[in-house]
Amino acid sequence: MPSTRTRLLALLIGTIAPAVALCAPADPPITLDTHVDIPFAYMREPRFDVGKATPLDVDLGKMERGGLNSAFFIVWVPQGPLTPAGYAKAVDQAEQKYDAIGRMLMMYPDRIRLATTPEQVLANHQAGLLSAMIGIENAYSLGHDLHRLDAAYDRGARYLGLVHVGNDDLCTSSLPDTRHGEPAMNSAGDHGMTPFGREAVARANRLGIMVDVSHASDNCVRDALKVSTAPIIASHSSARALVDNPRNLPDDLLRAIAEKGGVIQVVAYKEFLKDDPARKKAEDALQARIAKQLGQKEYDSEADDYLPVTLQGMAAIQKNYPLPSVDDLVAHIQHVAKVAGIDHVGIASDFDGGGGITGWMDASQTRNVTTALRRAGFSDADIAKIWGGNLLRVWREVEHDAAKH
Repeated sequence: MPSTRTRLLALLIGTIAPAVALCAPADPPITLDTHVDIPFAYMREPRFDVGKATPLDVDLGKMERGGLNSAFFIVWVPQGPLTPAGYAKAVDQAEQKYDAIGRMLMMYPDRIRLATTPEQVLANHQAGLLSAMIGIENAYSLGHDLHRLDAAYDRGARYLGLVHVGNDDLCTSSLPDTRHGEPAMNSAGDHGMTPFGREAVARANRLGIMVDVSHASDNCVRDALKVSTAPIIASHSSARALVDNPRNLPDDLLRAIAEKGGVIQVVAYKEFLKDDPARKKAEDALQARIAKQLGQKEYDSEADDYLPVTLQGMAAIQKNYPLPSVDDLVAHIQHVAKVAGIDHVGIASDFDGGGGITGWMDASQTRNVTTALRRAGFSDADIAKIWGGNLLRVWREVEHDAAKH
């Protein structure tokens, strides 16, 4: 028979343990990543079957283990010529990615479901399912045809990224192709949004598609704010005041997006969180060396990123030039929250598109971001907004605006 002291200790432990469990930090209600890229071979090659273990930063197992319960999977195409042949190729490339996302959803309905409304995101989570949403990166894939925006909506696309690297037929880019004569951002030739871009924004408003200004030039962002009747988003951008990169947003545009009710999704991309030209030089040299070894004109990230020689080379670079960390990500979140307000900041990874930082190298480490936010002093209510609440609010407001048209 246990002694009285032992029984009292057991009783004390029994009363304390539940309280400790109740006080343990909980996951946010929703963790929503607005930018996860996918390769063109997604769900086509066995190595990219995301229902199994893959070399990708995001697969279903990594999402489940890390507590990342919803993500926008991205229909991205590279910028090409503004010609009928260029548009046709872009349309075909986009179709490959829509089909790939559809294949994932068809093969694993017991683990992940499409969400085309904020309410479906919440319902999927309550049912113990992951949510897949679709975002367009580079509206060049519309092929200069607004009807394709309607078709994209029908396929599930819920945000429209206006441009990527290099100017397109909608607006100027934050990274124009200056080597081939495109004017530098904020130069005299930086015209901002085109008439077709204005038509696309207006159509997106009527459909209920969020307008995304990440990758857009400052002038294009200003035009989008004027043209859109609904709040806009920056799906994966950080703060230029902290890192002077053209892909980041200056404080005046952070405020302007917030004043219109929008949200800026701070991105875990190394060059936008930390200025490290030595690392960039080392990475460029590695890629040039690999391309030469393979007899290629240039490095092909689609084919070469997962090669052993690439992984070994990147590991060596990491030793000499460490990546930014989750604390650097949180510093940008703090800055955006200070400038734009806590209701106007969110999170994006840019996983499988170059994203990944110390502490958040893939989706399995998602809880480290939540821990870093708590360490920085954000309350659970704030974290819930940052991790998805703000984006879902904007999405609802875009839906409500569409219903008025």
